[in-house]
Amino acid sequence: MKAVVYYAPGDIRVEDLPMPNCGADELLVRVDACAVCGTDWKSFKHGNPRIKAPLTMGHEFTGVVVEAGARAAGGFAVGDRIVMATSISCGTCFYCRRRWPNLCIDLAPMGFSFAGGMAQYVVIPALALRNGHVVKTPQNLPPEHAALAEPVSCAVNSLQQCDLQPGDTVLVLGAGPMGLMNACVARSFGAGKILLSEVNEVRLKQAEAFGCDVLINPAQEDLAARVMGETGGFGADVAIVAAPAAAPQEQAVHLVRKRGTVVLFASLPSGASHLTIDSRPIHYGELRIVGTSDSAPWHVEKAVELLAAGTVPAAKLATHVLPLDRFHAALELMESGQSLRVVLQPPR
Repeated sequence: MKAVVYYAPGDIRVEDLPMPNCGADELLVRVDACAVCGTDWKSFKHGNPRIKAPLTMGHEFTGVVVEAGARAAGGFAVGDRIVMATSISCGTCFYCRRRWPNLCIDLAPMGFSFAGGMAQYVVIPALALRNGHVVKTPQNLPPEHAALAEPVSCAVNSLQQCDLQPGDTVLVLGAGPMGLMNACVARSFGAGKILLSEVNEVRLKQAEAFGCDVLINPAQEDLAARVMGETGGFGADVAIVAAPAAAPQEQAVHLVRKRGTVVLFASLPSGASHLTIDSRPIHYGELRIVGTSDSAPWHVEKAVELLAAGTVPAAKLATHVLPLDRFHAALELMESGQSLRVVLQPPR
């Protein structure tokens, strides 16, 4: 079978690999779509010590079960279409016992610890099945849309951390694909007004298709003044920082109302993650600052629901669909900013 295999920074190959075997407690899935994530791009450019190289990449995938082991948990059958909460939890640690599987101390993600979905076939490990990481999708949900369930689930986690109330004003800082997914999920959760801030004009132009109420380029106007003007001088109810930069994380505490919530969605690079934050608005305004990382199976279930209902516009997010062997072309599209999500389709 064809597969995209990570060896080292700058060394990712499209190769022919043997067909994987399905164990008695596993599933064998024929992959028909796998999206390329920003993490994949960063792994190519800078490497990723978590990847047990050489290993097939890909964690934003969907496919159809073609073989189910006799002892496979979960009740899956041949013909089921599935997606995954692809950071597989151990099921036994302190965090797993508290139903925070995305914070498991021994996470084993697909494409990092187990062979991923950038291939014609992938084996779903027994551990994923036992711990509920596999989620069925409707048969009529197009594969290139179903493949977005994993990244959309991360936005679901983000919005559920916010305690968003119907009619709330949400400010999203960063209009990359994850910022747009946060905006779309916020709308589906009842946000009354969505402000989107982005310094890149190409990204702002792409964002016009997503129904945000106000688009702001903070390089061209005062972001704080605009946010206050749009909120009657109070600030947003929620600010979600989806830009991987320190400055918007530091500024966000000045952009929400008293008792507002700031969500740090995007991570900063190791060694460049220290912030200088004014604590006074946090203290006197009783602000909540929360982190959000990855997702749990129930977030994936909600993401599938939103994608199937069309409330998250997958057709607009999956801007490019390419054959699997054009993985490197997908990276070029991402680096140029032309794409939001590139979805790869393995040969049939």
